Amino acid sequence: MKFSKYYLAALVSFTIWGFFSLALKPLHDYASLDILFYRVFFCAVIMSVISLLGRTKVLKENITIFKNFSPGQRQKITVLTLSGGFLLTANWFFFIYVMNHISVKAASFAYLVCPIMTTVIAFFVLDEKLSKWQWTAVLLSVLSCMLLSFSNIADIAYSLIVAASYAFYLVGQRQNVGLDKFLILTVQIIFSALLLLPFYPVYSEGVPTELSFYALIVVIAVVFTILPLFMNLYALQKVRSSTMGILLYINPLMNFVIALFYFHEPINMVQVAAYSLILLSIIVFNEKYIFGRRRNVIAG
Repeated sequence: MKFSKYYLAALVSFTIWGFFSLALKPLHDYASLDILFYRVFFCAVIMSVISLLGRTKVLKENITIFKNFSPGQRQKITVLTLSGGFLLTANWFFFIYVMNHISVKAASFAYLVCPIMTTVIAFFVLDEKLSKWQWTAVLLSVLSCMLLSFSNIADIAYSLIVAASYAFYLVGQRQNVGLDKFLILTVQIIFSALLLLPFYPVYSEGVPTELSFYALIVVIAVVFTILPLFMNLYALQKVRSSTMGILLYINPLMNFVIALFYFHEPINMVQVAAYSLILLSIIVFNEKYIFGRRRNVIAG
């Protein structure tokens, strides 16, 4: 199977997210909602400026394309785009809360459940077929999550919420076709900002004064939000939601390694076994990409 630029975009996006804790953990003294507010507001401003000033031609072309769609198409794109913005907002808040107030491993566990949810939802909603190897990978993933759940029962509820929000986002955006992906993401971020704006005066703990806060927020906005999300939407044009879900395992695997070696969080043999199964499931699920070229050479 050809290793496409869409597949590469998916790999790179999830690899970038694997380092997210390095930028987020230094902000643990700030309220989760404040981090979310400024992350979304900065993203909305940056993306609006890019779309209005740097991509004017693309904006005009897509407005014309949208107007030429049938009423049913316009409604579908509108619903998928706005619901995507809502799901992103929910996902970000719960992830930040779990990362900073529960543990890095608990946040990682959420993204262990998410690939399974995404794969199963895509199977039923999008009718994405899976090979025997891929179903084997899903079963390995389920087994790994069961192992981890025994020592993290209190964190399961948070993990399921984080996982479900992004799983439904991936599946929904797989169907959101016809318009420029960066423009769709811009609308979703602006919608997210509008959702959060009424809550800012009430729930914000005050305007931060430290320059380090704003520096980290800019890094989070550009490097850990705009760039990987755009790559996700770009990849979804050709990569199936189920494949995107399994590739999402790259994120928690990297989080686990960082939690262990950088933040020195405690670990036991059950967790080592579970994460080893996850690594194996990634290899099994993507065996066509990993071993496909070799099989072709032998066949030739």
